[in-house]
Amino acid sequence: MIKDIAKASRTRRSFRPNVEISREVLVDLIDTARFCPAARNLQVLKYRLVTDKKELSDLLALTYWAGSLGIKLPPDDHEPSAFIVICHDTSLAPNPNLYSIDVGISAQTIMLAATEMKLGGCMLGAFPADKVKKTLKIADHLEPQLIIALGLPDDTIELLEAVDGKVKYYRDENNVHYVPKRPIDEIII
Repeated sequence: MIKDIAKASRTRRSFRPNVEISREVLVDLIDTARFCPAARNLQVLKYRLVTDKKELSDLLALTYWAGSLGIKLPPDDHEPSAFIVICHDTSLAPNPNLYSIDVGISAQTIMLAATEMKLGGCMLGAFPADKVKKTLKIADHLEPQLIIALGLPDDTIELLEAVDGKVKYYRDENNVHYVPKRPIDEIII
């Protein structure tokens, strides 16, 4: 059921070490996302796949993870096995803001497909786009919009009902990550 896959596709911030994700798997994830709806059907998104060890390390250094927790994530030796950098092609449409919904639709589709493959991921919006472009040698007409980190998850995520509007995620002493979600009666108007 899609609800079960959505619940299982929670953000992962720790991955099993020494697990490689092939280019073919990443291409399959993108091939799934390319069938998503796109504004004006322009299909302005392009994807930079990252599996090279040096590029993985260099890109990881440019990303910021779960800053509100105040701990280093991902933990040392539990880094992602791959990244997908979702870019907006300004040669097709100059204003990326008009197509930000496409980014979200594509990213969620990739996360759901990855979860179905038993992979986990983290959507990252905190990164210096100019440095990402330079580091990965991304063409001038492509603007990084979102980065998806992927790997075989090795953390535990627990979803729970938010109480009194408190939705800040947290971790316990056993490193279990808790994600409060607003109750259904609070989000239907």
